[in-house]
Amino acid sequence: MAKSKRNKIVPLTQTDKKGRAGKDALYDQIRESADKFKYIWIFSVENMRNTYLKDVRSEMKTSRFFFGRTKVMAKALGTSPEDEHKDNLHKLSEQLVGHVGLLFTNNPPEEIQEYFANYTESDYARSGVKATSTFVVPAGPVHRGEDVFPHNMEPQLRSLGMPTTLNNGIVTLTNDYRVCKEGQTLTPEQAQLLKLFMVQMAEFHVTLKSYYVDGQVIRV
Repeated sequence: MAKSKRNKIVPLTQTDKKGRAGKDALYDQIRESADKFKYIWIFSVENMRNTYLKDVRSEMKTSRFFFGRTKVMAKALGTSPEDEHKDNLHKLSEQLVGHVGLLFTNNPPEEIQEYFANYTESDYARSGVKATSTFVVPAGPVHRGEDVFPHNMEPQLRSLGMPTTLNNGIVTLTNDYRVCKEGQTLTPEQAQLLKLFMVQMAEFHVTLKSYYVDGQVIRV
């Protein structure tokens, strides 16, 4: 009879002493989840926002999510046939690279794929993200939506690079000002200006990569 892989102890030799308790707890939780749930998914997140990921967790209460600490997650699943928690599970852990996470669930794959295909949330882009469109503020009184910017915000706009002035107490531009160009990598100042003008150029969504079931890893 083949020796069970479930009770094999794998030391986390590459983890430091600081935070060791948390890493050990994560290791144990992942192995427990691997025994409890039928499907194990690997997913990545575009424009990560903790708030939206919490919403997803809340809507999928019967499933379990883990995000971050990929090295610990990989060790918990097993990185080779000798230390894998279940047969061929090391093939899934090979894909734990970059900003990815694990989803443990008993829901069928079709249901999981349909849910995430329809789940997106718009948000403000952060610096380092590429602008999805060109945004230009026209000359004249500076508006945010239908309202003119309050006069006390003029110094902030000017500090962010906009050539604004106060004209009879009204924040004004003498010329059109291009905040960003489509495809341009946003600077911190540009990202802040887009937020001030309530222009959202980021979209939170989850991409499913592959899943494990009954000893097989299936890419999607």
